Amino acid sequence: MAKEIEEIEEKKSNKFQMFIFVFLIPFLFLVTVALVVLSFAGVNVFEKSKELSAQIPFVSSLISEEGTQTEEEWEKSIIALEGEIKDREAKIEKLESEIESKDTQVERSNLEKEQLQQQIDELLAIQEENKRAFKDIIKTYESMSAKKAAPIITAMSEQEALKILTTIKSDQLAAIMENMTAENAAKYTELLTAESNEE
Repeated sequence: MAKEIEEIEEKKSNKFQMFIFVFLIPFLFLVTVALVVLSFAGVNVFEKSKELSAQIPFVSSLISEEGTQTEEEWEKSIIALEGEIKDREAKIEKLESEIESKDTQVERSNLEKEQLQQQIDELLAIQEENKRAFKDIIKTYESMSAKKAAPIITAMSEQEALKILTTIKSDQLAAIMENMTAENAAKYTELLTAESNEE
């Protein structure tokens, strides 16, 4: 009995082997060769199979449903990506405009800085000129006789007179004060004392 079971099993395995060698391997070889030949011939095998399956009633309904879903999904994803692209383009434009406005602000600031520097240079030049002119005035008063300088100084405003009196040499100052009236001499002495205390 064991021999009979072994023989039955051998026959079954022999039939299966026969099926593989006679049918399955040649069939797969033929399909592969056909795919290669059709591909070289320029035929899209997968498109053709899709067209043929679309003609079969039940299979065509499955394919069309899947196709519309994927198309809708593709359209949605394309719309979403286009929206993202537009958002990013808007952000880029906004950043570019901010950069341009910052650049114009920097240019304005540089122009203002240059103008202010020019004004400072002009004021410094004027100040230097005024210092030279004031030194010349002081030299003039120092070279004048005290008799002529005293009435001129008393005719000036107190501030201008005080400026000259604080700058001239002390011996010239004493001579000018001697040639002033007692009232004016007292007034200017008081102003000079207050000026020296402030310093």
